[in-house]
Amino acid sequence: MSRALNFIFAFIACIVFFVPIIIISIIVKLTSKGPAVYWSKRVGQNNKLFEMPKFRSMRVDTPQKATHLLTDANKYLTPVGIILRKTSLDELPQLWSILIGDMNFVGPRPALFNQDDLVELRTEQGVHKIKPGVTGWAQINGRDDISIPKKVSLDKEYLDKRSLFFDFKIILLTFFKVLATKNVQH
Repeated sequence: MSRALNFIFAFIACIVFFVPIIIISIIVKLTSKGPAVYWSKRVGQNNKLFEMPKFRSMRVDTPQKATHLLTDANKYLTPVGIILRKTSLDELPQLWSILIGDMNFVGPRPALFNQDDLVELRTEQGVHKIKPGVTGWAQINGRDDISIPKKVSLDKEYLDKRSLFFDFKIILLTFFKVLATKNVQH
């Protein structure tokens, strides 16, 4: 999907989701200490670091590492964190990242700044050359349930098959995955 289409759809989504964004911000703020939005250092296109916003679903004292690497991730969830993650509502602030051009709707999910193994494999496969996305081919084909090599393999498949039709297919499949809340561990 082109930069213009990403911008237009993100702008429309910001208008459509304005009220839910405000409500979620208030609920997050009222139910746990810290800001409503968490800014996470992520690896973007060409391995350039950027700050990606998410609604804060974890306590402020959570270690900065991938959730699946935490010994007991559930103990760090805020009272509304599990709902935000299961419904993917924690991703809504990423519309900002699309508006400013750090992300697209569809692409590989941006790695955390310290996920060196994932970044290295993506770089070897040329996946680092494309913008990360709010959703992607690996997201709908396993999300939290797949290994890093499998994730990179799916990211590479997306790189090779990229098209407007494929992006819309991924967005549609993401919608159904979110409704089913499948493959979400934390």
